[in-house]
Amino acid sequence: MGTRKTGGRKRSGGKGRLRRAARIAGGAAAVLLLLAGAGCGAETIAAAGDGTRHPMPGRLVDVGGHRLHLHCEGPRSGGPTVLLDAGWGESSTTWAGVRSALAARSVRACAYDRAGYAWSEPGPEPRDASRAAGELHTLLERSGESGPFVLAAHSYGGHVVRLLADRHPGKVAGMVLVDVSDASGTSDAAIEASVPLMTAQTRLYGLAARLGLVRWAGGWLLPDTATGPGREHAPVVYGPGSLAAAAREAESFPASTRQVRATERPGAWGDMPVVVIAARAGGPPGVHESLAELSSRGRYVLADTDEHYVHLARRDLVVGAIAEVVSSARP
Repeated sequence: MGTRKTGGRKRSGGKGRLRRAARIAGGAAAVLLLLAGAGCGAETIAAAGDGTRHPMPGRLVDVGGHRLHLHCEGPRSGGPTVLLDAGWGESSTTWAGVRSALAARSVRACAYDRAGYAWSEPGPEPRDASRAAGELHTLLERSGESGPFVLAAHSYGGHVVRLLADRHPGKVAGMVLVDVSDASGTSDAAIEASVPLMTAQTRLYGLAARLGLVRWAGGWLLPDTATGPGREHAPVVYGPGSLAAAAREAESFPASTRQVRATERPGAWGDMPVVVIAARAGGPPGVHESLAELSSRGRYVLADTDEHYVHLARRDLVVGAIAEVVSSARP
């Protein structure tokens, strides 16, 4: 009898502890939900004033149903204008130093935000490189900037400008490709396998942005590569809209890569002046060298840095390469 009673008390105590643990977990969940709701509400209210606190540095250009942000510096000197395209998850602010350095050399340079990023409006789906290249062509046509253009791109931006050069070679005076994403040296299976991680990463950061963490505690959430303007305008540059745009591009990355791969024919770029710059740790051997060989005037440069963001780690190298192509492209 005594044993049974003691066992009963033990069982009852165990159930009590489970109930208390469940109440604590439920309470914690409720607190987290309340905090999340408060964070979302505060972010929504604060975002309404971003047009004043974080005004766009450039202007909006209608590309057919939505507008893209374009920021230009430098004189209209009659030479080719440089168009700067950012990598995946980045905006026009990543090119701020390069753009200003080119302007100081009397080279007109423009950086833009792809649809949904920073100050640009969201565009229709799918957000693959083909659609982005079409929108970029419309942007250049309607911008009032004089062409043909020298296209300089980093990482995924290289997908976009390569498609533009393939479709509209008369609009392109030359290219500088900075550690651009590989289209031919990586298997379809490897590319497909990378998509879940890419999308999960952007959606996680997007959730943090929607909760207001980028705005209120953004210093430790921002990438190390964020430039001064990127940090100053972080609620817009790395806000929910930008991260949603990055997620949509990630979902379309395999299709984008196939689109670019189809353009990589021998001699595809004729005698266009091209400089292909790669970081020391920049992908499978030979990939960037092969890109340079698509033009009879192509040149391959191995940067003395392991940083993927070569235009930040070695700005002088990238600025010099762009100025070289501009000079070569001038009549």
